[in-house]
Amino acid sequence: MPLTHVSGGLPADGRQTVFDGRMPAAPGDLRVETHGIEPVPESNRYGGPGRLFTVWFAPNLTMTGVFTGTVGIALGLDFATALVSVVLGTVLGAVPTAYLGTWGSQTGAGQLPLARLAFGRAVTVPGILQWLSSVAWDALIGLFGGDALARLCGWPFWLGVLAMMVAQGALGVLGYEAIHRLQIVMTFVLAAAFALIAWRLLDGVHPVGSGTAHGADQAGAFVLTSTIALSLTLSWAPYASDFSRYLPRAASRPRMFWFTLLGLVVSFVAVQALGLLGASVLTDQTAAGVDKLLGGGALGAFGLLAVALAALCSNAMNDYSGSLALQTVGVRLPRPAAAALAAVLGFPLVLWMHAADTTARFQNVLLFVGYWIPGFVAIVIVDWLARARARGGAAIDLAAETARPQSGWPPLLAFAVAFAAAVPFMDTSLYVGPVAAALHGADLSYYVAFLVALAVYAPLRLRPRPQD
Repeated sequence: MPLTHVSGGLPADGRQTVFDGRMPAAPGDLRVETHGIEPVPESNRYGGPGRLFTVWFAPNLTMTGVFTGTVGIALGLDFATALVSVVLGTVLGAVPTAYLGTWGSQTGAGQLPLARLAFGRAVTVPGILQWLSSVAWDALIGLFGGDALARLCGWPFWLGVLAMMVAQGALGVLGYEAIHRLQIVMTFVLAAAFALIAWRLLDGVHPVGSGTAHGADQAGAFVLTSTIALSLTLSWAPYASDFSRYLPRAASRPRMFWFTLLGLVVSFVAVQALGLLGASVLTDQTAAGVDKLLGGGALGAFGLLAVALAALCSNAMNDYSGSLALQTVGVRLPRPAAAALAAVLGFPLVLWMHAADTTARFQNVLLFVGYWIPGFVAIVIVDWLARARARGGAAIDLAAETARPQSGWPPLLAFAVAFAAAVPFMDTSLYVGPVAAALHGADLSYYVAFLVALAVYAPLRLRPRPQD
């Protein structure tokens, strides 16, 4: 399944395949994008770096992010210390995500298709993990969005979730341009909505001036809060170039980086800071809780609508990237059908989480979706830099690069060792590793996974190879 050069949606030999097809031609072209993982040819590129701000800003303005922000206070930190921790973690996770996003304009390819450069045929492993993660995120976010929509419309829970999944699936089917246009509009709508929610929630609420954690416990809480914030921004890394692959090669890479970084950092810090400020009143992490906190009525309905729209923004991107991941592992399913499949599978997962102990099941799913990403990021970055050094600054030729034999064992070894090394450092509600326990709850697993993958893979990848 090589990455071939295409023109007008067709491979060089003129044969239509399930991996290519119709591409949007300009901003506002909302016809169905049937184009899959084949690189987007330069003749079909359009748009500017500025649209990366909105596509990475709007989907993060969720109540899930607000409630996540309460963690620092719950762990015993004061507001100022918790805010520093959130900002630090958010930036550390956003930097690699923003860097990966700049590859889209250079190659015309999505992030998981580009991972074949490093993994070869072994890309099946991160590809399956990414696809399953996109379905899991559909459920994690759809749980709140569907509940909010059901309460807003007076529907049963299952109908609200079904409507949410149909809407996000439709956007995933429409594809790249529809998602970008939605996020432009939702950037303004959701920013206004959350400004009003913040005004209402924080009326008379004062930030926590002194925390209950001290000494080593405070240090452990600071690290854990930072790691949770990092995990949010880094969770977008496997999606990063999916939403820049139609940008022209001439698009400024520094501007692409900064617009992506700002979109991620500003949105995530804003919602988590709101959670930190309102931690004393944000106790019911449900749509009903949001409605109650806003006092019901018109403002409560507006808050529920904002929760539902935010879930729609985020999950449409999950379905889109999930469709590219599924094709990357070799499933010959048209991209629109693959996007719809992710939404379909997310529906029963939401119902499963809602059927019993929602909190425990939510945490079980959340645990699954994140720990593989740091090792993946380290491996693809090392491979990319090695190829850049070998090319001497020349543009990458994806067809030539992927046609060369690529051993899958070095990246898989680094991937597995990195995950195993991170286990003792994990601190979750389901498992606390011995190192994390000794460090008073400090979760260093993401950092350990990244550094170990780097240490294992870099010597193997940077050794002289005939294909370089």
